[in-house]
Amino acid sequence: MRTAATRTWWLAIRPATLPASASGVVVGLGAALATGAPFRPDTALGCLAVALLLQVCANLANDLSDFRRGADGPTRLGPTRVAAAGLVTARQLEIAIAVVIAVSCVVGGWLVLLGGPALMVLGAAAILAALAYTGGPFPYGYHGLGELFVFVFFGLAAVIGTAELQSGQVEPLYVLAAIPVGALTTAILVVNNLRDTTTDRAAGKRTLAVMLGEDFARAEYAACLVVAWVVPVGIVAARWFGAALPASPLTLLPLLAVPVALPLWRVVLADGDPRRLNRVLRGTARLTLVFALLFAFGMAASR
Repeated sequence: MRTAATRTWWLAIRPATLPASASGVVVGLGAALATGAPFRPDTALGCLAVALLLQVCANLANDLSDFRRGADGPTRLGPTRVAAAGLVTARQLEIAIAVVIAVSCVVGGWLVLLGGPALMVLGAAAILAALAYTGGPFPYGYHGLGELFVFVFFGLAAVIGTAELQSGQVEPLYVLAAIPVGALTTAILVVNNLRDTTTDRAAGKRTLAVMLGEDFARAEYAACLVVAWVVPVGIVAARWFGAALPASPLTLLPLLAVPVALPLWRVVLADGDPRRLNRVLRGTARLTLVFALLFAFGMAASR
């Protein structure tokens, strides 16, 4: 019984999505090291814990809210949702969400003591965004705003927040380094929405893929990948032209991940059973982490 419960909650937190939430922290650390900041393991671990907890919170809240809105019916193409499958009750999910938020607030409160009250505002906004994706009076995921919020919180907020806690300041490099992370984490959501276009339309969930069509979603996915690799190239080019950015040829290490991205793009481009996009979703999450590790190492080695 205990093993079955563990498997159910492991399914609920959607572990395949967690590498993406760690990527912003990894890149933030690399960017901070590139600007000469000393490595602080305490804030690094704190940021990683908060990022993972907020991703879990978002996953659980999405499971609960989509279940209540009828978006996860028997025709769902993605991985099993625990509420819709009857594996847990709505009340159990509510309790789990509350526990995750409480733990994230404890860790986040410690980071606020180290980094200042601005982090409290950022943390509160991140929790609200996690809950409001498909929940609340205005679920922004149902109104075509999912990509924007993912880019802001998993890209800009995660990278800049982590780097600022390491260095005590905000540098132009931190903002630039956040763009690829935001783009690739957005690509994960794009794949999810492309796969679920038919069921989302039936449930009244107006994602960009529903409103603008599947061809738009495919182009959006490609644009996210292109933006991710343009930024490291742009940073190095700007440095060569005299910009005050810590960069070297090692900053181009993310280009080594291009062969990982190409098969994913080919699957997205092709028509066929939408279920094939489940492996693209997992693959894009792994790609995001691989990119982040290469990018972070390249920036840190360029200091």
